[in-house]
Amino acid sequence: MKSRAIHQWLEQFLTTRALRANSLIITVYGDSIAPHGGTVWLGGFIRLVEPLGLNPRMVRTSVFRLSRENWLTAEQIGRRSYYSLTPSGRRRFEHAYRRIYQSPDKSWDGQWQIIFLGAADITSEQRESVRRDLLWQGFGTLAPGVLAHPKADEESVLELLHDAGVYDKVVIMRAASVGGFVSRPLQELARDCWNLQSLSEHYHDFLAHFRPVLKMLSSAKQLDPEQCFLVRTLAMHEYRRVLLRDPLLPDLLLPPAWPGEVARQICINLYRLTHKAAEQHLMAVLETAYGPLPPAAPYFFERFGGLQPPAEAVEPVV
Repeated sequence: MKSRAIHQWLEQFLTTRALRANSLIITVYGDSIAPHGGTVWLGGFIRLVEPLGLNPRMVRTSVFRLSRENWLTAEQIGRRSYYSLTPSGRRRFEHAYRRIYQSPDKSWDGQWQIIFLGAADITSEQRESVRRDLLWQGFGTLAPGVLAHPKADEESVLELLHDAGVYDKVVIMRAASVGGFVSRPLQELARDCWNLQSLSEHYHDFLAHFRPVLKMLSSAKQLDPEQCFLVRTLAMHEYRRVLLRDPLLPDLLLPPAWPGEVARQICINLYRLTHKAAEQHLMAVLETAYGPLPPAAPYFFERFGGLQPPAEAVEPVV
């Protein structure tokens, strides 16, 4: 049975928040469809996302654009279209969702990674594209063409530079804080380079929206699968938008009472509470060219430190 309170929350959220169709579809593919093989019939996908305010025309237009941007690829079988993640789209999802589902390492040895993008043989288009991708990786701008991060994922950064074709055209250095890891000027530098005040406001906005629905779900006697899917999707969409702006700085560089950790815990609690029912809804609505949607891959249940698999997926102890 659907909860009237959660239904009202969903209506209010969807009425007051401007959600871009392309971005929301990326969230659904990355969070819900990728673990199930990454390919679904477009008709089922349209039914899945229609309650999120996306009508069939918007969905068709968006998946066409995402195909042109090499996120998705289409296959026509009979009169049906099936959309799959491209290898490039899957890699981009993995970069983003690694930050979301894995617990951040808060330890820090005072080292910094600095990247210089000022080489003359990099085109302006390449420089802007790499700069934008590095900002998504959490880098801050120290000066024009100079970006830095205290805890960047080196493997992801090197892969990014290789994919962009600029690995041998940029300068990558390591630096160390002198005279102690943290000083007031260093904290002020972090505040300004990453605009932590604006990021804090985005986290507080997330908390204001999703704390109430977490209470509703926690007190519900029975969870409705479709409502669980919708809440989970909106929570992941909004959390992704905030988190991908977050450089995930060490605690020593953050202001007091940083709201990022509280927002993460709210997101974890929502996910763990809704994932079983949400998966039921996905399995009931979506299908592939070969029949029903396959079960989620084992890695899905490793998200957020571990999710309880459905009963039939639990291996007996021998």
